[in-house]
Amino acid sequence: MKNRQGFALVIVLILVALLTGITVLFITDVQQETGSNRNSINSVQGGLFAEGGIEGALQLLSFTLGANDYTTLEDTWAKPILLEEEQGRLLVTIIDESGKLNLNTVVLPNGMLNEPYNKMMRNLFRIQQLPEDMVDAIADWIDLGDTPNPSGAETDWYRSQRPFIKPRNGYMLTVDELNRIKGFDGDTVDKLRPFVTVYAEGQLGSPASPININTAPREVLAALDENMSLSLADRIIEHRKTNPFKNPAELVQVPGMSSIATALSTSISTKGYVYRILAEATVGDTVRVIEAVARFAGSTPYIIYWREF
Repeated sequence: MKNRQGFALVIVLILVALLTGITVLFITDVQQETGSNRNSINSVQGGLFAEGGIEGALQLLSFTLGANDYTTLEDTWAKPILLEEEQGRLLVTIIDESGKLNLNTVVLPNGMLNEPYNKMMRNLFRIQQLPEDMVDAIADWIDLGDTPNPSGAETDWYRSQRPFIKPRNGYMLTVDELNRIKGFDGDTVDKLRPFVTVYAEGQLGSPASPININTAPREVLAALDENMSLSLADRIIEHRKTNPFKNPAELVQVPGMSSIATALSTSISTKGYVYRILAEATVGDTVRVIEAVARFAGSTPYIIYWREF
């Protein structure tokens, strides 16, 4: 598998190198035809360089997902890719969103709590030393009804705020949306950001969003069940470093997990299909960043989020 991943990485670097060459030619033409200032040229070149990084990452992930039945943090995609050339510097980072808890699964559209995932989210809040009843406000923000949960808020509360906030009444589009929900602030969102996502493995609206136990961080693993602990999560992490899980049933191999693993069988996975890619390109004094989220159907990527800054 390592040879295949190494080959895939070569493909990535070739793609980026080719794009760099094309960019240089393009920039030369721009200089000759328009006499644009250096910062503008660097910005254009950086943007193209970053796009090359996104494309290379998609190719690497497509290759990995097509060749392997499971994905882990030991795979090539999980290591930052750094490319430095005379034209500039490119850093590409890939994160498996399937290793996080999905905020959009805490409640069903009809307002009924999605019990397994709602409990996991409450466990995570408790682990992060946050009031777990804050999950009520997330559920109210998402559901279509207008009757608040015990610690939540619906239209009347948001209407009273200045400035006025309109509840989503639908699935959250970004994690930053938490900042608009009752009880949340920047510090709270920052504590949750590494462990939560809004991107489902299946179609948006699916009541299930399995967590990849090969990539989930310690805090997410500990939140999977009320009988879990941080020490059990540590055992899972140590196990997967040398023996990555090929299917959810193998979780029973971890000491202390036999009974818990059975209960988790339908809410965990060993392969991710949703990935966040950050490509940061530096050309001269200019930095361009592209953030993309891709959902894979098999090995075919579909971009579901794109942001440039």
